Amino acid sequence: MRKTTILKDNWKFLKADIPCETAVQYAAQGESVTLPHTWNAEDGQDGGNDYHRGACWYVRELSKEETAGERLFLEFAGAAMSADVYLNGTHLVHHDGGYSAFRCELTGHLSEKNILAVRVDNSDSRTVYPQKADFTFYGGLYRPVSLIAVPEEHFELLKDGTPGIKVTPLVDLEKKCAHVTVETWHNGTSVDITVNGETKTVENKAEFVIEDVHLWDGLDDPYLYTASARLSSGDEVSTRFGCRVFACDPQKGFFLNGRSYPLRGVSRHQDLKGKGNALSKEDMAADMAIIRELGANTLRLAHYQHAQEFYDLCDENGIVVWAEIPYITMHMTEGRENTLTQMKELITQCYNHPCIAVWGLSNEITAASAVNEDLLENHRLLNELCHRMDPTRLTTMADVFMLETDSPILDIPDINSYNLYFGWYLGELEQNDEFFDEYHEKYPDKVIGFSEYGADANPAFHSSHPEKGDYTEEYQALYHEHMLKMIEERPYLWATHVWNLFDFAADGRDEGGKHGENQKGLVTFDRLTRKDAFWLYKAAWNHQEPFVHLCSKRYVNRCEDETEIKVYSNQSEVRLYVDGTYYGTETGRTIFRFRIPLLGNHVIKAESGAVSDTMCICRVSEPDESYIFNKAAASVTNWFDAEEVDPACFSIKDTLGEIRTNPQAGAVLEAMMAKGASERGDVADAVKDNPGLQRMMARMTLISLLKQSGADEESIKQVNRILQGIRKN
Repeated sequence: MRKTTILKDNWKFLKADIPCETAVQYAAQGESVTLPHTWNAEDGQDGGNDYHRGACWYVRELSKEETAGERLFLEFAGAAMSADVYLNGTHLVHHDGGYSAFRCELTGHLSEKNILAVRVDNSDSRTVYPQKADFTFYGGLYRPVSLIAVPEEHFELLKDGTPGIKVTPLVDLEKKCAHVTVETWHNGTSVDITVNGETKTVENKAEFVIEDVHLWDGLDDPYLYTASARLSSGDEVSTRFGCRVFACDPQKGFFLNGRSYPLRGVSRHQDLKGKGNALSKEDMAADMAIIRELGANTLRLAHYQHAQEFYDLCDENGIVVWAEIPYITMHMTEGRENTLTQMKELITQCYNHPCIAVWGLSNEITAASAVNEDLLENHRLLNELCHRMDPTRLTTMADVFMLETDSPILDIPDINSYNLYFGWYLGELEQNDEFFDEYHEKYPDKVIGFSEYGADANPAFHSSHPEKGDYTEEYQALYHEHMLKMIEERPYLWATHVWNLFDFAADGRDEGGKHGENQKGLVTFDRLTRKDAFWLYKAAWNHQEPFVHLCSKRYVNRCEDETEIKVYSNQSEVRLYVDGTYYGTETGRTIFRFRIPLLGNHVIKAESGAVSDTMCICRVSEPDESYIFNKAAASVTNWFDAEEVDPACFSIKDTLGEIRTNPQAGAVLEAMMAKGASERGDVADAVKDNPGLQRMMARMTLISLLKQSGADEESIKQVNRILQGIRKN
């Protein structure tokens, strides 16, 4: 019989890069920790890009009871980023890759007293991904460590962290049946394999037919079967699986079980405020509850292999998943083998999960790397590996927005998706629409999706006139209102994923009033606050739970004669009450707007049927400056709105493309851009050398570029004065 013991307690942690014998010698002086554990739970989230990256040790004595059994294996569900395992001073295994499981055998190395020592290292590396990305690379034994005791005759445990059993269901929708192949790996002579109540004794592989098959049907009915395999020794493995058919059409998007099933959802990082990536099962279940509340039917699990428990939750809840490896941002010429190893482990360990629809080869890999032959060959090898290991699923990539659509890298995966941030980092919201329209017109036979889009918002910041770069909850909501409409009008997009479901740690960031956080989440890092944009998507996607949500509840103090009251709801009619008096009714879908006079303190209530929401707002004489993140940018806006501008002459309100049509005005712009380039280094080179990015920037207004760059008011005024002296043709 198989016995699994989770090694949660009695660990000693030493935050020092020392030899194994020294770590064991001084283990008693180490910090007592329980697993899962990361040493970057605090410093990886506080900004400064100075979190500890190096080697640390975990040391523990194994008891006689824990080491009982004929054959004993040690399993690490996740050790970030590289690990070396020692038992009684003997080195047993080295593993590179912080997100996949690996095992080693202890049998033959055990003695009367057994000391386990694990060196875990998240240092900079030229060979192990990820190394350059917008998230914290937590170090530690942040997923469970277990002892697995098995009889002499047992299922394979070592090869790429295999579960020992692989199930491939092929569904015939017309005949309503599934042909199920079950493969096993073991050192016995035969195995009993059971599926749907039928048992077959075979050497290692059996085939079954399930008549009148019960489909795994997404959110509607995520039905799961179980396949089990048993050896004569009593060792047994089992896995759940689902019978479903995934397909993509370049005109109609994604199909599930033969019907159109637009994938509309979010991306998720695996960390949590105050805990880092050392999550419990309860933390993961809480995340899934929020996903189900939102109504999303797909998740992009970025940018690495997630915990098996979370894939299980996706299986159980009918969430269609994009699974990927951390081949991200920067191609490393010495990292090819690591990409292939991480992909092997991802597919081997996750193959049986019915939720997974695609394997992701890389993310924004050309953001800091040229498209050269080495990078292309790496992707071709990954793509071939995926198809060899799993012919049943498609491959995809998340392409950075400045990647030219005719780049040869786009021809490698089966389907593609783009990460676009027009309307946040640069450009205007409408450029997202234009990008996909142009792509779809030029490549009508290619499947395209939308793998990332988002805007940062701090729930503390507010404005009645929100604009790009102000970090207000209101601008994030307007941004997503536009994106939601854009997506709904383009059903050919095979999948769309908001970046991100939750705010997450990026220790190098210091913006929007917070240190060390990317704030594009629909929900705050601590999971306690749902930003208004969350309720927008819930109104569009969740049709099971009636609700109304008053937007800008945290925007209490308002300095205006009249104010907008906006409501998100999945109901078709919303009634508004002001101070207990009926004000009006709006009908429609998702977004409902009212304008009311602002006279003093008011209690606002929105109602639809049995559901309602309430908030308080207050008229103040002066703007509440606590709501403003970038006060300099706000003053520029106020100044420019009041300034008289001669429309016959150029101004900072014109686009870069318009300004460049005039040699004199263009020279002013080029001089200004050259000065900025000298301060931006490789970022500026990326713009200069990328025609597609130049075209995108040509549509930006100069004032939006200046404000995003952090230019002060006087500098902006000076540029405008110069341009106002140049007449348009």
